[in-house]
Amino acid sequence: MAKKKKYTLELDDDLEFDIIGISSHHSDYRLAWGINQGVGLHLKKCEEPYCVTDRKGVIVSSHSMYEYADDNDRLVYYLIKNKHQGKYLIPEKPGIDFFMFLCDNWAVEIPELVTALKAVPSVLGVFPFETTELSSAQNIVF
Repeated sequence: MAKKKKYTLELDDDLEFDIIGISSHHSDYRLAWGINQGVGLHLKKCEEPYCVTDRKGVIVSSHSMYEYADDNDRLVYYLIKNKHQGKYLIPEKPGIDFFMFLCDNWAVEIPELVTALKAVPSVLGVFPFETTELSSAQNIVF
């Protein structure tokens, strides 16, 4: 009898976005306005919030979301509030108020963006994260 071969499929967990945590004492619209003025983005509030669902597809929480599509650099910025009604977008980081996601980023240098965000008056702190250090980042889908 021939021996059966087993094959293992391995997928790369490379997420196609960069993550920056932002701490601010201001509301989401005030922070978005400050970032637009200080960094030169054009973040606008999305009509639909960002919804976190469980495995069954039931909405667990919804978070206010701002978006800016940069056609020149071909990337999309998302600014999402971390906490809403006691539920977190990224529960590992409850001290972070907002997360900025840069999808398909090949043009923006993260250290330069972090420096620009730190200069915004309504920003208290800016923290770049690797997607591998946040386990719940695997659940973020754009």
